[in-house]
Amino acid sequence: MPDVFVNYRTGDEESAATMIARELARRFGDARIFFASNSIEPGRRFPVELVRAVEECQALLAVIGPRWAEVRGADGRPALEAEQDWTRREIQTALDRGVLVIPVLVGKATRIDRSVLPDDLLELADCQYRRFDHRNAESDLTALGDTLARLLPELGAVDRDARAARERAEAKSRKKSAKDARHTRMRTRDVEQRVRGIGNLNGDLSGTFVNEPQGPVNTGGGHQYNAPHFEGDNTGVQFTAGDNSGTVHQRFERERRRSDGKR
Repeated sequence: MPDVFVNYRTGDEESAATMIARELARRFGDARIFFASNSIEPGRRFPVELVRAVEECQALLAVIGPRWAEVRGADGRPALEAEQDWTRREIQTALDRGVLVIPVLVGKATRIDRSVLPDDLLELADCQYRRFDHRNAESDLTALGDTLARLLPELGAVDRDARAARERAEAKSRKKSAKDARHTRMRTRDVEQRVRGIGNLNGDLSGTFVNEPQGPVNTGGGHQYNAPHFEGDNTGVQFTAGDNSGTVHQRFERERRRSDGKR
């Protein structure tokens, strides 16, 4: 049986009741929402079906518009005054059985006037209500659906909008994780390229690496590793290559030879 019964009065905001039932059925499934014109199969006895649905539902939405208490029956009197009025009987049955009753005030209906209610419906005026306005239909329907999903765990478990929101959040999280992973791979690749750019140190890092020096290069103990070329005036530059077990000072060698030639 359905979880939510949509109660309304013919001649008063039937279109609003239809919109509410349709949206709730979309969000929670047709079987969860009872709307007389859609939920009673042809050939079924509607009095029996109405009473059974009200007795077994968990919440009743009483859709109340500006003419709710004014619509008249065949006898010319307000329909609400007749004990056999189905709108009245459905609400009365729900109140008597302790079913959650939520008035939904539509359009210009701003409150429930206790003075027009029969004694068996006076409790309806004390029930906290929700509002529905055709101008704010989307947001009002969302709020109503959120309220039902929160109050009725069975509906919350089948809430299609909540499931779609979770799926969007999960997809966003996966996309962010993939983006972070790509960024990490790019950073790792950049580091590797920079490491390859300084040459192969063959595991011995005790020496000195020199990349395009602009002035004197002094070495300490261990190997010195030089970049492929020096630019600019290399006067005063010490260039060390090959096996550095012995150091070759090219500038001083050239000066010594010049001195020997002058002698």
